[in-house]
Amino acid sequence: MKNKKLFVLLPDGVGFRNFAYSSFYKLAVKDGFDVVFWNATSFPLSELGFPEIKINSLKLHPLTDIYKKAKVQVELNLSIQRANDKVYDSYRFPFSYSSMKQAAKSVAVTLLTAANSSESGWLRIRNRIKKQERKTAYYQHCLETLQKEKPSIVFCTNQRHINTLAPLLAANELGIPTATFIFSWDNLPKATLVVEADYYFVWSDHMKKELQYYYPYIQSEQIFVTGSPQFELHFNKDILLSREVFFNKHHLDIAKKYVCFSGNDVTTSPDDPLYLEDIAKAVRTLNTTENSQLGVIFRKCPVDFSNRYDSVLKKYAKEIVSIDPLWKPLSTTWNSIFPTQEDNVLLNNIAEFSEMVITIGSSTIFDFISHKKPCGYLKYNQEKQLDTAWDVYTCYNYVHFRSMPQESPVFWINGADEMASKIKEVVFGDKENVLANAQEWFETINLHPVNEASARMVTVINNIVNN
Repeated sequence: MKNKKLFVLLPDGVGFRNFAYSSFYKLAVKDGFDVVFWNATSFPLSELGFPEIKINSLKLHPLTDIYKKAKVQVELNLSIQRANDKVYDSYRFPFSYSSMKQAAKSVAVTLLTAANSSESGWLRIRNRIKKQERKTAYYQHCLETLQKEKPSIVFCTNQRHINTLAPLLAANELGIPTATFIFSWDNLPKATLVVEADYYFVWSDHMKKELQYYYPYIQSEQIFVTGSPQFELHFNKDILLSREVFFNKHHLDIAKKYVCFSGNDVTTSPDDPLYLEDIAKAVRTLNTTENSQLGVIFRKCPVDFSNRYDSVLKKYAKEIVSIDPLWKPLSTTWNSIFPTQEDNVLLNNIAEFSEMVITIGSSTIFDFISHKKPCGYLKYNQEKQLDTAWDVYTCYNYVHFRSMPQESPVFWINGADEMASKIKEVVFGDKENVLANAQEWFETINLHPVNEASARMVTVINNIVNN
């Protein structure tokens, strides 16, 4: 009988949400796969009933992080040369010189970048990283695990984590097929393809073209367009509550219509508390002057456990109801925040029972368009910014926004002074054209039907194993 042991390499919580809480796991098991999560996180998957093998001896080569950072810089330089477009500079993070060690790393990255900003230099750095990682005890540990377990394929749920490199290299050494999923819609222009695999799973034809553009060594037959399983939850009507039950559970006023503000992490949007206040002010104005009966649902970023919103929530307690994501912190680092199945239910219901979502450049638009709800993108800077180095316009210059249809798929909110009129327009006015444009954008970004992504993935994995 054909070996059908599927190793799902798991470096973070997003991967677990995508491939355990979607239909992927159940469909793979139904198709005859022995699915095992090769767990590089601190998450206790076995306690949730999922088979796992923990990776406990995870330690990279001392130089790998330096070479990885240089690789990113080189790729961004090559993108600028290829496209004659300075937008790629905006994807760079500033170097740190806060200590002697950090300064030495930054200088090393700078020198490596200068010496290797060519196609041949790029290849040289990629090969050096792989050569280094093959020398580590971590790599040997991965080899031993694979030799013992003999999986038929190793599937990596996220392409951007350097700690997944050694497991994939070990699989390659043993002739075990490898695949990786490009986990977010904006990843490829940012030079975040850290690992190399035999096969790549992408959201759409649009993303396939991006993958071949930025990584021309990847052949068309290595890429499979499957869609992303992260949106499947919105098409599961069984987890929708009634309006009455949802409102009672979260202490919402059944007489009100709610707009949702979806927050970002503090790095992506340091001024989020000020934007939340602008929305609350607008709702208060509409309720006072026009008796509009509106409220605000605030959903903060799942990895944001700060108190930066507290003063706004207290000041506008009559307008804002904060419904926190149901993710659990297992430590203080962002990639150890554990998603729960209950949060999928929560997000589905928030999108269903909100009139719209307001955010800054987030893929949340696709969560809400799945429920036929429009999105308002904030496109203005605060007068008194919490971080003066941050600029909202940088966000909308990113490459992935060039995939927007010609007719706008969002309601643009260009200043606090027009917040009230925009909310009124969306909640009480005609929004059909914007909804249609948002749906067009969603179909460009992610293969439809959305709820068949996991099934397509399992079919492709089956074909890889059998062939």
